[in-house]
Amino acid sequence: MELNPKIGQPDIEQVATRKGYGEGLLELGLADQKAVVLTADLAESTQVLEFAQKYPERFVECGVAEQNMMGVAAGLALAGKTAFVSSYATFSPGRSWDQLRVSVCYSQANVKVAGAHTGISVGPDGATHQALEDVAITRVLPNLVVEVPCDYLEAKKTTVALGKMKGPAYFRLGRAATAVMTTAQTPFELGKAYVMREGKDAAIIGSGPILYQALLAAIELEKQGISVMVVNNHTIKPIDVKTIVEAAKLCGAVVTVEEHQVMAGCGSAVCEVLAQNFPVPVEMVGMQNTFGESGQPDELLKKYQMDKDAIMDAIKRLIKRKRQVI
Repeated sequence: MELNPKIGQPDIEQVATRKGYGEGLLELGLADQKAVVLTADLAESTQVLEFAQKYPERFVECGVAEQNMMGVAAGLALAGKTAFVSSYATFSPGRSWDQLRVSVCYSQANVKVAGAHTGISVGPDGATHQALEDVAITRVLPNLVVEVPCDYLEAKKTTVALGKMKGPAYFRLGRAATAVMTTAQTPFELGKAYVMREGKDAAIIGSGPILYQALLAAIELEKQGISVMVVNNHTIKPIDVKTIVEAAKLCGAVVTVEEHQVMAGCGSAVCEVLAQNFPVPVEMVGMQNTFGESGQPDELLKKYQMDKDAIMDAIKRLIKRKRQVI
């Protein structure tokens, strides 16, 4: 697997996933005259300002009216456009879930919803702006693809791929700069999870920038004689059943990691697959039924037990359980 050779080094490049969204839109804007972008008074923060400046005739500023924006996007899509909706995930899909459900998903409108400022790493903005439920409320909707890119480059690839795909989609983006784990050559395909690191004692299956913490945990555990596989499950829906089951069969135990509530997110989706196909012991790393708070991203990941050390502890607990099962 082609990954950044600087993983684990202090000088690894750090770029926010939302920047990948902005760059992906510029690429799409050049290639597809039907691509249009909408925002709700957050053009700069969601990284769509450059698209607005370059293609003003294909940009719609809807003001602070997320529900209306979703309806406008659905109308544009049903008229033949590829519409990208851009806001904070707490607002869209948070405030506009009904419009997403009926106007977009029920109508199978070609709308792509980019939810920015997701996860606990939103940091100083605090609990009201830390979207930790967005995957849960989107993956339940029929006809909707749900994507969680792991870094800036994968966010760019996701944006371009969703722009070429027909139908509704939701993808989540982060505020803070996070490690660029992948490269331009790293494979990416909608609906296809991929193994970032091979291992046999336990498998980490997760999504989003938190996968960097998973890779760091795997590197550290290797020094202790524990071999850990890391799987990037960037497509939450439709989920890659084959890759997840293969990882479970090889390792016999799975840790799910996500910067989201453990209920109804990536971890729950993985558990659903395993329960139906190949049950194994599972530990779930993520937000444990609580809201976040203001703070620096690293501090919050540590407090809410989603950092490298917490993942290492989860793997060690899991291996003990695995041995008891055997």
